[in-house]
Amino acid sequence: MPILQTKQLYKHFDGVKAVDRLSLSFAKGKITSVIGPNGSGKSTLINLLTGFIPFDAGEVIIAGKETLTAIPPYDAKELGITRTFQDVRLFEQMPVLDNILVVLTERGVFGALFEKHGTLHLAKAEEVLKRVGLWEKRHQLAKNLSYGQRKLLEIARVLAMNPDIIFFDEPFAGLFPEMLKVVVSVMQELKAQGKTQILVEHNMELIRELSDHLIVLDSGELLAEGVPSEVLAKREVIEAYLGE
Repeated sequence: MPILQTKQLYKHFDGVKAVDRLSLSFAKGKITSVIGPNGSGKSTLINLLTGFIPFDAGEVIIAGKETLTAIPPYDAKELGITRTFQDVRLFEQMPVLDNILVVLTERGVFGALFEKHGTLHLAKAEEVLKRVGLWEKRHQLAKNLSYGQRKLLEIARVLAMNPDIIFFDEPFAGLFPEMLKVVVSVMQELKAQGKTQILVEHNMELIRELSDHLIVLDSGELLAEGVPSEVLAKREVIEAYLGE
């Protein structure tokens, strides 16, 4: 049974159909990649499924049990859903370590800042920061990190949250090769742990390497889906996405 499904999901902006009656399934514990040309609806789909924008019609089904006609942003975490962003979003004026500790507490941001964190929280923060190679940067302000390090910190926050469903929005863009290898390794480990991952990415080599299933969107509609190697060989996909 899919862990996440959409049924006739629909969103328009000023008459433009950004997502047009999409019915999709995402298998539990697998990496599903979503590709398509600019304006195909990829980012809108992520925003809809993580509660950042409301959908106009349709349903989202979680684990075959919970049917939703809306996902409030504050409910996404409770549903076991989290994400990264193309434009990395961190607590800029806080140290790297505190960016992790904030998501390890059930309190709000300000409460977390003044909480005396216990041994378990600190140990978990150390674990995830070491995993992405940022432990030595733990006392630096997030705003002082390089672009690649900021992306790694955002991924460390995902690890700390321990969600069931993770949306990765272009996590490899702008990364040096060594950082890229870290993110690939993290995604492979998450898969081994049974986590469900939805990846939006333009690097076809990485799509082929990581994906169990591939979805291609075009103008908000489903163009093709299936095994990556087979989907990427389809003429309609080549014409729409690769411009040939």
